[in-house]
Amino acid sequence: MAKLAFLGLGVMGYPMAGHLVRAGHDVTVWNRTASKAQTWASEYAGNRADTITDAVEDADYVMMCVGNDDDVYAVAKAAIPAMKADSVLVDHTTASAKCARHCYEHAKDANIGFVDAPISGGEAGAVNGALTIMCGGDADIFASAEPVMEAYAKAVKLMGPSGAGQLTKMVNQICIAGTLQGLSEAVHFAKRAGLDVDEVVQAIGQGAAQSWQMDNRASTMGRGEFEFGFAVDWMRKDLKIAIEAAEENGANLTMVKMIDKYYADVQDMGGNRWDTSSLLKRLEP
Repeated sequence: MAKLAFLGLGVMGYPMAGHLVRAGHDVTVWNRTASKAQTWASEYAGNRADTITDAVEDADYVMMCVGNDDDVYAVAKAAIPAMKADSVLVDHTTASAKCARHCYEHAKDANIGFVDAPISGGEAGAVNGALTIMCGGDADIFASAEPVMEAYAKAVKLMGPSGAGQLTKMVNQICIAGTLQGLSEAVHFAKRAGLDVDEVVQAIGQGAAQSWQMDNRASTMGRGEFEFGFAVDWMRKDLKIAIEAAEENGANLTMVKMIDKYYADVQDMGGNRWDTSSLLKRLEP
């Protein structure tokens, strides 16, 4: 098995790194908050490093899952010069395509492979090793890294050259935003009409209206439960990336811009860390 480094032990990265250990890899982790890396090392009998350089210098593959473009730039800037030639850096952060292309070129100059590989599936997908991973980069580098990513994924697909993974993740978030707004209005309507939300879902959930969001969020929405899941702050970050990309390629994201403003309303209600299904709170504050 491979010698790996994992940089960033957030809600997603922590269990993902654990799956790599379970798959038999030799894993060293680094996290800005060192105590979290120590906790992970104790839980998974893995290794922790005090610096990015120490984590990556002997690794065949370096997996990264941090916060935003600025974080990616900073961590990649520290990691790439310390990585050995012909190793591969895989970035699971949801970031801009511009950021991915910059890191790809920087890595290529250092004779290092780079794959932008944003993930979908939320915390549950990370914990259960059932993430969907959308990748951009060179086909041979992707083929080399794919078996490593399969430790925590149910689906891994190369979408095109560098940046294509991030662009595909933007499509994913556009779809989710629209679905959740529709589901919020549907649940709101059902309750106002005196219907039982769970019974409504049982009736329509096997038909054309079915979606992952309906299967996993309609019941909690009906009960007004939002203290879990993919946070509104994170969704707004992702939608901002999509809106900025649309301004570059000319795509019309009228709906996305509207829903982004709705999420701003939820933030104003104190819902920064509520699940994205909390769009319903705007309708039923």
